[in-house]
Amino acid sequence: MATKKQHLETLKSVSLFSNCSKKELETVAKASDEVTMTEGTLLMDQGQMGREAFIILMGDVAVKRNGRKVATLGPGDVVGEMSLLDKGPRTASVIATSDVTVLVIDSRRFLAVIDDIPSIAHKLLAALAGRIREFDRQTYG
Repeated sequence: MATKKQHLETLKSVSLFSNCSKKELETVAKASDEVTMTEGTLLMDQGQMGREAFIILMGDVAVKRNGRKVATLGPGDVVGEMSLLDKGPRTASVIATSDVTVLVIDSRRFLAVIDDIPSIAHKLLAALAGRIREFDRQTYG
């Protein structure tokens, strides 16, 4: 099991939370649960409704869209973050390609964090906007 300090270091490395203060990261960490899964575990299934996000602490996962592998992610990466905000269908399937340890945060607990510390919302919106801009740049030039 990772230590509190390791959780905070990992959260700080996640682009979504990189501008958060230590206090804000501690609040997010407290709202999360550490879970270990074995190789081959399906973390999320494309098209299914999402209710949580996974922050990878150890191990690797494969991201598949329409059955085709589009990415391999590892420590410091996050998957399922859109579901924290809209509880919409998953845009990809994610499968553990090794034993993985993740921090899991569900949308109810995440929204409670935002209610308690509204400044996090501003930072998350800025991070999401940056990701959209990067996607737009890569897609359209």
